[in-house]
Amino acid sequence: MKKVITVLAAVSLCAACATNKPAVRTQTLHKGTVQVYDFGDVKLHAYDTRDAMADSVFLLEKDGKLLIIEQPAFYEGEKELAAYMDTLDAKPQARLLSYHMSGDSFLPDVPVYTTPQAREYGHHGGGKALIDGFIQTFGAPFDGKISDMDRELPAGETRLAGFTLRIIPTAEAFDVEIPEINSVYTHMLGADTHSIIAGPAHADAMLDTLRQFQQKDYRYILSAHHMPEGQAEVAVKIAYVQDIKQLAAASKDAADFKARVKAKYPQYLGENYLDMTAGFFFPAQ
Repeated sequence: MKKVITVLAAVSLCAACATNKPAVRTQTLHKGTVQVYDFGDVKLHAYDTRDAMADSVFLLEKDGKLLIIEQPAFYEGEKELAAYMDTLDAKPQARLLSYHMSGDSFLPDVPVYTTPQAREYGHHGGGKALIDGFIQTFGAPFDGKISDMDRELPAGETRLAGFTLRIIPTAEAFDVEIPEINSVYTHMLGADTHSIIAGPAHADAMLDTLRQFQQKDYRYILSAHHMPEGQAEVAVKIAYVQDIKQLAAASKDAADFKARVKAKYPQYLGENYLDMTAGFFFPAQ
């Protein structure tokens, strides 16, 4: 009976930890900002690079160790984040890279963990094509050096830098479930930002993923182009993706489609992402 009571007490304590909101503070750096979410034993540092691609990088801190999820793509951001990390009482153990393989000048001595599929995407697939374009667009400030795979990540549950994670394969790379903070990392959410949607089939896949986020009731969705968001933003994004499908079906060409989307979402950021979506739905003949 005593053992049962002890187990129930532990479960209740864990439930309380899962429902209590973490303390959040914002630190302004020279260019970017960091939002720090303090869960007690775990801290999440969300770095907004404020660079030309509006990239975000996430640091998970626990027991004096840091797990880095994605990395900055511009040299300025690399230096700024490295300097910020030097102020922490924790040392980087791993770079976990999925969708953003450029920027390998950032902490080159810290091993890269990824999947073979993500490596292929970044070295030869759509990720590589994007990097090539960014090199042409941004020039010298952009770190086009592509990271290679030092350690292979298996699909499913894995242990890294003191964290138990779940690696979820996607069409291009992978998402990362972080049970200790009831969160998931994915490439794009952004309830106030356009998304890259590669045609109707990709839109359907995005809707499936977003509905899974709802079913799993994640507290935070971490994405590579936004600060942490929650379930309210997931619902907004579902409506957006559904609208994109309908507006594309009603449009005669890419220009018409973009005009319709901008009329419906006039305040949305990331117009370059809308341009890419238009190109997928209306490829040049």
